Amino acid sequence: MESQSEDYAAKLLGAQSHIWNHIFSFINSMSLKCAIEIGILEAIHKYGKPISLSQLIDSLSIHPSKTPFISRLIRILTHSGFFKQQNTVENELEMGYVLTDASILLLKDNPLSQRPFLLGMLDPILTMSWHHFPTWFRNDDPTPFHTAHKMAFFGYAGCDPKFNQFFNDGMASDARLIASVVIEKCKGVFNELESLVDVGGGTGTMAKAIAKSFPQLECTVFDLPHVVADLQGSDNLKYVGGDMFQSIPPADAILFKSTLHDWNDEECVKILKKCKEAIMGKGKEGKLIIIDIVLGNEKRDDESVEAQLKFDMLMMVLLTGKERSEKEWADLIFSAGFSDYKINPVLGLRSLIEVYP
Repeated sequence: MESQSEDYAAKLLGAQSHIWNHIFSFINSMSLKCAIEIGILEAIHKYGKPISLSQLIDSLSIHPSKTPFISRLIRILTHSGFFKQQNTVENELEMGYVLTDASILLLKDNPLSQRPFLLGMLDPILTMSWHHFPTWFRNDDPTPFHTAHKMAFFGYAGCDPKFNQFFNDGMASDARLIASVVIEKCKGVFNELESLVDVGGGTGTMAKAIAKSFPQLECTVFDLPHVVADLQGSDNLKYVGGDMFQSIPPADAILFKSTLHDWNDEECVKILKKCKEAIMGKGKEGKLIIIDIVLGNEKRDDESVEAQLKFDMLMMVLLTGKERSEKEWADLIFSAGFSDYKINPVLGLRSLIEVYP
């Protein structure tokens, strides 16, 4: 009986621990945001070797009364994998802190920095939507973002320049990273193309990288007029404003990088039908290139699956879209009149999908 009682107690306390970790999971992201904004990552990087806690505190511009709290902030972020401890050069008995691969990717001057994406996603304009999540389930609003702000996500971006800027900066930071991997690992996708339209390409980060790597390729960034207004192109890159639900400029290939997941199935089929018109309008066979999440790959680790599922929830709260399994992608592709597709799961959380007419 005592053994059964101990087993019950262990399950009870384990369940509470699991609940607490989920209740307080926001503390990880907010602690990381704080560390970035008060300069901890940059200070460790600038020091160039393991930095002791006292040296780190001396390098920060914080109020003297707050110095005792830095160790606690560092402790949780070390546990979360953003810092690691090493012996200092000056004193082998003293522990210092260095950055990890994840925190290096959040440095301001890192060409592939994800800092703008983090700061954008944790901005109160977006996080406020989550507080309206349960209310949304009881009304007929299209999204919790709409419940919070009384308008759709892209409509809000169109009338709030500051929000539009940080959203575009966040998307551009992701595009820089994914473009570097696509160009390295998937060059063959672009080799025989003469023209490409990046639909929903924002300020053109992805298209710029492709245009630079493939100078024979005429690239067009196609997005809403307020997004591409005043943006300047180059020799093989131009910007066009418009509405993808109405028409898409003709090209050999149409690129969607993390765009179709913004929209529901009915909207996606409408967009994909416009794509088919655009690639067939060139007078020869073309293709779609989709960079997006494909759910259900059994080879992915638990952390990757969790990130994919969180992105699916993000689409539910901010937009009308979702992340899709291969079957769901296939249903969209064939419903829009395309004949075949190929999935290459080479982009971490995302895959590269080629779709053929």
